[in-house]
Amino acid sequence: MDAQLGQQALASARARQDAVVTFLRDMIAIPAESCREGERCQRVLAEYQALGFDQAFFDGLGTVVGRIGNGKLKILMDGHVDCVGVGNRAAWPHDPYHGKHEDGLVWGRGAVDELPAIAGMAHGAAMLRERGFPEGVTLYLTASVMEEDCDGHCLLHLIEKEGIRPDVVVLGEPTDLDVFRGHRGRLEATITTLGVSAHGAHAERGVNALYAMAPIIQDVEALNQRLAHDEFLGKGSVIVSHIECSTPSLNAVPDRARITLDRRLTIGETVESALAELRALPHLGGAEVELLHYDAVSWRGLRASQDKYFPTWVLEEKHPLVRGVAEAVAAVMGTRPAISRWSFSTNGVATMGRHGIPTVGFAPGQESLAHTTQEWVAVEDLVRATAAYSLIPQALLEAGL
Repeated sequence: MDAQLGQQALASARARQDAVVTFLRDMIAIPAESCREGERCQRVLAEYQALGFDQAFFDGLGTVVGRIGNGKLKILMDGHVDCVGVGNRAAWPHDPYHGKHEDGLVWGRGAVDELPAIAGMAHGAAMLRERGFPEGVTLYLTASVMEEDCDGHCLLHLIEKEGIRPDVVVLGEPTDLDVFRGHRGRLEATITTLGVSAHGAHAERGVNALYAMAPIIQDVEALNQRLAHDEFLGKGSVIVSHIECSTPSLNAVPDRARITLDRRLTIGETVESALAELRALPHLGGAEVELLHYDAVSWRGLRASQDKYFPTWVLEEKHPLVRGVAEAVAAVMGTRPAISRWSFSTNGVATMGRHGIPTVGFAPGQESLAHTTQEWVAVEDLVRATAAYSLIPQALLEAGL
């Protein structure tokens, strides 16, 4: 892609800097945890409408959808609009919902994960329209919902229920302006042990469900050490992320204990193989292993339901989508971006993982800052990303898509 065009796009993005930053700060100022994104979605819809998209609407689940163009190549740029909670507010150096803008940085919950992408994609699309929208492209933008609770379900709904199936997808999870082409999958499972309750003064008459769980936890820790490794995606992993028990009182033997497991899946690992490994733990005995199921109601009132399994996916580095996005970024940055992968999971589990739709990621912000009290994004990186988003559709056409 022509470097001069990249510099022109960067100049146009700089001219929009105040508008992009204002949009980002406005979104940060509206709390929007999963299933409670309505007010923030209204703000995004208003921005799409003000920017003059051909269409701007809510889908049935509540995702904000924008469209420009009617060309053969269908491109989806997605950023999830929901964020995790803030936890202990006293631990934050700034008000997490203020969107503090100081010394070239914007701070707050969502300042990395992943509201900058929504702001940059929207204004990048508007810049492209002003410059001359390619006839061969239909560009969809989504500010998707419920990702933090159940990554991918929003795009499964878009594809399977709304009939919007893109040819390629660009995700807005933080990549620090590099291009990412995959990540490990994951699943959430539980192991439950049952016991027999008794008075604490006569504990020998009962069977302690927590004691039965203790060696199983050690088995899980040992299993983590021997899981498969992939050179690109890294090692599979499993951790105990939560433990609970039921007991009649604080002076009684617990009759039930349950642990929740976060299992990350590398290449070659599947939901079936991962569950089989858990069911083969040496001390499992009669304990029950179950895959968790997600069931919730979106802010628009639609029920969302699926197993909590999210497939591993990788796109080949030589794919035209990787090449095209990298060319767009290089035109703006002056140097070719690194090609890498995320450590965490994204909506790509739906597009590439379940539907085989070529998917990459590109966005400002550092992945390591997501879900922390130190979320910030550099305004300069936000501007550069906006410029790159405006070039991606043309770059993908030039890459042969």
